[in-house]
Amino acid sequence: MAIWVKELTGRSAAAGLVFFAYAAGSLLSPLGGVLADRLPRRPLLICSNLIAAGLVLLIIGVHDRAQIWLIYLVTFLYGVIGSAIGPAQTALLPSLVPKDLLAEANGAQQTMNEGLRLIIPIVGAGLFVLWGGAVVAEIDAATFLVAAASLVALRVDEPKPERNSSAGDQGGQFAAGFRFISRDPVLRSITIALGLSMLVFGFTESALFSVVTVGLRHSASFVGLLMTTQGVGAVGGGLSAAVILRHISECMMTAMALALAAATALLLTLPSVVSVLAGMVLAGIVIPWVSVAAITAIQRRSPAALLGRVSGAFGLGLTVPQVLSVGLGAALIAVVNYRALLVAIAVVVTVAAVFLVSRAETRRRIVDVPSAVAGTAGEADGAGPSTIAA
Repeated sequence: MAIWVKELTGRSAAAGLVFFAYAAGSLLSPLGGVLADRLPRRPLLICSNLIAAGLVLLIIGVHDRAQIWLIYLVTFLYGVIGSAIGPAQTALLPSLVPKDLLAEANGAQQTMNEGLRLIIPIVGAGLFVLWGGAVVAEIDAATFLVAAASLVALRVDEPKPERNSSAGDQGGQFAAGFRFISRDPVLRSITIALGLSMLVFGFTESALFSVVTVGLRHSASFVGLLMTTQGVGAVGGGLSAAVILRHISECMMTAMALALAAATALLLTLPSVVSVLAGMVLAGIVIPWVSVAAITAIQRRSPAALLGRVSGAFGLGLTVPQVLSVGLGAALIAVVNYRALLVAIAVVVTVAAVFLVSRAETRRRIVDVPSAVAGTAGEADGAGPSTIAA
């Protein structure tokens, strides 16, 4: 969609607003979490995919600059739909696999996601050039229909959602995910560390072009090779994540990922193609390590009745600082040397990693968390989940 807007307007800023529109829609993840806990998750996912299929078809009506608002609207609503799909998917997974295989399941999903990201953007851009945005929208709609059909065929025994008809309690139910994270030392520490890191991670969106054009003296198109290199690292990260989580805690794995992120930022400051490519491989590993560690921690530690809201609250806790850092990075790159921004990233994420390692409760590997499957929302509002340390 960003390519489409760029072609219609010739303005990079207008294309950049597409990403902002999607991020704005993603800010509704806490609401998506409430839906994932109040409605049966499989039917919710089926309905969300069907709605998304119809939604993307709206952009077939875009023919010139006068209809650009429709692209922004669809992109925003695309983010809103994702705010429901993400928490529902995270909450449904523990009903599909045993607790001791959650890390493997999340790792497999991340490996598939990152593997597809190696080819799908290129395929989508190629289809757009050959046949235009309408054809891409039709293909995209078909993929949502396939997802819905797969979910219809899925057989799963998921717990019944809680029914709470008290209108006065709706605000408290909406905030239940935030409360649970604040009371659980592991989830709280991961959220703080990643939220702090996201405040600077967005700088790379602007700095990467300077790394290529100023540091390496290549054309901006060389960024494409860097993103492919990052994708290769991401596949490796997805394949290795579950293996690592068998031996260390989710917090320690997150700290390891942040240490790699700091190394990535420093490698990108060097005017060497080899160093930059090595840094992008590390950057690729960081993404699935963080995702698998965080999602697995949420699934293991959250009561079944709260999984959607905890996932939604966690998503918002990362999305807000990420959006802010992207905007701040775009402003700073005009007045600050890109190497200074990269060093700032390295310093901040190192602080976040040290914060995780320094806390005794986050270093322990949790073998079993009974409340993750058997707990209830009422229990979550009381004492924290019981844990057994390895």
